[in-house]
Amino acid sequence: MPMGERVAVLGAGGFIGNRVVEVLHLAGSDVVPIVRRWSGVALPGRFALDVRVADALDRRQVRAALDGCGSAVVAIAGDARTIVESIEPVYRAADDAGVRRIVFLSTASVHGQSPLAGTDEASELSDRQPIEYNNAKVRAERQLLACRGRGITEVVLLRPGIVHGPRSQWISGFADDLLSGRALLVEGGHGACNSIYVDNLVHAVRCALTADDADGQAFLVGDDEEVTWRDLYTPICSALGMDLDDLPQPGRDAVETVGEWTRRLRELSAVRRFLPGPVRAGLRAAVDAHRGHGVHESAGPTVTQELALLHTCAYHLPSTRARSVLGYRPIVPFNEASVRSVEWLRFAGYPVVAPRSS
Repeated sequence: MPMGERVAVLGAGGFIGNRVVEVLHLAGSDVVPIVRRWSGVALPGRFALDVRVADALDRRQVRAALDGCGSAVVAIAGDARTIVESIEPVYRAADDAGVRRIVFLSTASVHGQSPLAGTDEASELSDRQPIEYNNAKVRAERQLLACRGRGITEVVLLRPGIVHGPRSQWISGFADDLLSGRALLVEGGHGACNSIYVDNLVHAVRCALTADDADGQAFLVGDDEEVTWRDLYTPICSALGMDLDDLPQPGRDAVETVGEWTRRLRELSAVRRFLPGPVRAGLRAAVDAHRGHGVHESAGPTVTQELALLHTCAYHLPSTRARSVLGYRPIVPFNEASVRSVEWLRFAGYPVVAPRSS
């Protein structure tokens, strides 16, 4: 980024956004954290920065929050509606404010949780995938590029895979599942984990803010090493005094049918007024059970469709374009990243045991 340029970070209260703020600030950059509501001020505010509050769906609020900023990192989290509907107001606000470039944090999941061999940034995207988060990110990317075609502010899209590290859901969530007896490895977890340590992602963001000839392009970014889900989870398991091989290892055919139930119940609900009274009552009971009081709740391990696809993925996505155009090179090796994650678990109060003697 140009010397002295102020960098706004939208979504600064989230896992990735907060880490972007931390790294940029500690590296001496002039960073402006932007959060959705005042309750999100505490985390970025501990550096006594100029934290600003704006709803990403409100163009005027975002325009005011971007005042004086030369570039912006968009790390907004939320449901599918927020992901898609925040794009136009954020881009228009940035354009109004004279922001030079937006770096948008998309996801490698636009290619699916188990992409086909040979997939790269040139592969065709679909917004008809079984997982709605993927579809929302595909639509957000398309909308952002369409906005760029009508505006001046440049756009660079980053597609990270499994973002791990301190405070990551992939670390703390798995640790929680281990401790509660819900952890599992679909088919042993031997599938490709398209991982990226959070600090490697922040490094990719910094590269994307400054690289020439990156405007309008998407970049897959990942760790240097090709790892499996077993590689990601073994250090966590060992740190908590457990053995990865003791976990359930169901096949991909054990996927729960909640998604199919939801689709069928919606279809039935649309016509239930035409059904006899007793049938309507039975349908109502089934819907209530599905929403949290019946057969789909389980204290034990559950194989979701997403988890089955991830754990059995057969292809490591390439970072070739990011290396060539952005000059991206991962700065933290995977083994070091694993050590940092375990130390964070200890810091966060998880029952980490002393390292086992060899």
